[in-house]
Amino acid sequence: MKTLKTINKLILLFLLGSMTGCGTAINPKAITEKDYLLKFYDTVNDRFGYVNLKGDTTIPPGKYAMCFTDTFITYAIVVKSNIDFIAIDRKENVLYKVFTFDNGPDYPSDGLFRIIENGKIGYADSMTGKVVIKPQFDCAWSFENGVAEVSNDCKTQSDGEHSIWLSDHWFYIDKTGKKVEKEKTTIPI
Repeated sequence: MKTLKTINKLILLFLLGSMTGCGTAINPKAITEKDYLLKFYDTVNDRFGYVNLKGDTTIPPGKYAMCFTDTFITYAIVVKSNIDFIAIDRKENVLYKVFTFDNGPDYPSDGLFRIIENGKIGYADSMTGKVVIKPQFDCAWSFENGVAEVSNDCKTQSDGEHSIWLSDHWFYIDKTGKKVEKEKTTIPI
């Protein structure tokens, strides 16, 4: 029993260190040994699921075609029916669809990742999974240095196995969704 508690504490320290080491601060008081689930792989049946730190299965392997979130704190990104990347909460309610990028769920950038609702793109917080900018854009790039380039008048054009967005009406938004002017960067001579 003492060994299990020691292992749990080491896992908790590792998780906290890795989360803060990736440039995103997390409140250590927000996580306790009972507050998160870990992804596991069932090698016999070739499926993923989630267990609590006691090793109890909380989401059985195979319930979702794939589990992308290793440490399930408030939300997890999973694949349902081999079609959509979705975010689920701890009660397994679907929160939203996650934007597909490079054959997987969108990568967090500047603390946010893209989500989809009714064909529109918005943004969710990568630590909490909460929607911070409701889906409202036809095309939207990842955030970088506090701004993202978006458009409500764009077309998707196929470019081989990839596609590109074309628009004459791009603009920038901040992390609240407010339209902003992006500062021009000058290069010293």
